[in-house]
Formats: sequence, C-alpha cells, structure tokens
Amino acid sequence: MTARTLRAGIVQHACSDNAEANLHTSEAGIRAAAEQGAQLVLLQELHTSLYFCQHENTDLFDLAEPIPGPSSDFLGTLAAELGIVIVGSLFEKRAPGLYHNTAVVLERDGSLAGTYRKMHIPDDPGYYEKFYFTPGDAGDGAGFTPIDTSVGRLGVLVCWDQWYPEAARLMALAGADLLLYPTAIGWNPQDPTKERGRQRDAWVTIQRAHAVANGLPVLVANRVGYEADPTGQWPGAQFWGHSFAAGPQGEILVAGSEQPEVLVVDIDMARSEDVRRWWPFLRDRRIDAYGDLVKRFRD
Repeated sequence: MTARTLRAGIVQHACSDNAEANLHTSEAGIRAAAEQGAQLVLLQELHTSLYFCQHENTDLFDLAEPIPGPSSDFLGTLAAELGIVIVGSLFEKRAPGLYHNTAVVLERDGSLAGTYRKMHIPDDPGYYEKFYFTPGDAGDGAGFTPIDTSVGRLGVLVCWDQWYPEAARLMALAGADLLLYPTAIGWNPQDPTKERGRQRDAWVTIQRAHAVANGLPVLVANRVGYEADPTGQWPGAQFWGHSFAAGPQGEILVAGSEQPEVLVVDIDMARSEDVRRWWPFLRDRRIDAYGDLVKRFRD
C-alpha cells in the first residue's frame, strides 16, 4: 500500500450559554490544530451551547438552527480559509417541531460535504435527549452512510452511537476510512471515584473495540467542564474530556486530560489494509447466521 499520513486535530473545551463565544472558542482550537498541520479537525458534540438536555424545556428549541445556517456557514468559512476539513456538531431545526442532533462536515473549500443525524437517542436522568432530538433517517439513503471528503470517507457517528457495534460495523461495511465520534459525556458529580473510573474506562474500551473489530482508526472528541442543571433537580454533569485517537488495532495514538486542549496526531491511513489482511474479520463474518440481529430480543 502507498503510505499516506493524515494529520488530525481534536478540540475539547468547556461551553457557556453564549453561542458566539462558544464558536470562537472552537475556532481558536481549530486554528491551533491547523497551525500544527492538521488536515482534519473534529469538534465535540453540540459545541455551540451548554448541554441543554439535562432538563426538558420547550423554549430550548430556540437554540436550534437550519443546516446550512449560521454555524455551518461560520465553520465553512473557516475551513476554506485554513484549507482543512472540519467536523462540527449542531442542534438542527429541520422543520417546525422536527429537530436533530446533527454532525456537519465542511470540506476544505468551505462547502458542506455532508451531514449525519444522530441515530441512537438516549433518555436517562440528566440526558433527556428524546425530548429534543428525532433519530436520523435510515430508510432514505442516510443513516449509517460515510461522508466523502478530500481526506477520506468519514464514518461520522455521534455520542450515544459510540456504544453500538452495529453502527460502527455498518459504517465500515459502507467503506469508511475512519470513525469519528463527537461526544458530550460526563459523570454525575455525586458518583464515587471508582465508579467514575469504571465509566470512563468502559467508554474508552468500547470505542477502541470498534477500531479493532473494523480495522479502522477512531477519533473521539469530548467536552470538558462542569455544567449545572438549571432546575436544580439533577446534580449537573462533570464532562470528563479525555478525547483520544486510536489506531486500527485499538492502540492509543494520543489521549487528552480533563482540561481544555487541542490534540494533534498523525494517522497512518494505509495501516488499515495491513491490519485487515492479518486479522480478516470482514472475510470471516457469518452473514448467513446474523438474521436475529434485526430483532429487539430473542425470546
């Protein structure tokens, strides 16, 4: 295989209730990554706002915007100026009463290369996303479909999607060159230290496993900082950061801390071919025996 190195940047930061300020914080991280030679930059989930899903409030739908729209245009202009590909994450207003948690991919010329609407939507204490987000469409050619860019075919998934091996597999089967996960995940501040460690280790492990099972690099961006629940009914969320990149054998290439930072890493894009030749998981799949995977449960 012809060697090809992709230099990728991952930006993690805290957010405020000021969308313009948040965009400029993301911009500073993007510029810092580009100055270090990044050709692709991944931002965290819903980086233009606080994580508003800690409670249910219809007024918060006012945070949503169309795509294309102001934030995607802002990122597109920045992508064109810097000559890089940017993956952002926005609260999309598709139509009145119809909203999505949507990743946007901006090509290096500033054009919108594609979007991905989050498919798995959680509904748990402090993460009431089903109130706000309609799942992405799987039946209209969207769903788990990679987005073609000048740096490769990007298998973009979002946060809760990262726990599902089916999502990663379908992106791989559709020809993704790497998997990307914009994320907003944190602890309940009341969780004991050992439980916090178990949760974060599980989060890292499952995504490294996607890399191994599919022979693909993985990029993950997670926000940082404490965000209170405005209603006071929930202890708030302490987002743990620890963004990282893993290679196609699950090897950690770079990892962050719980502080705002910009990570830059070189990814050997030819290595996936070698790994898949050594470990031909796709060849040995028993596709004739997997029919029950489309069932909710085998009774």
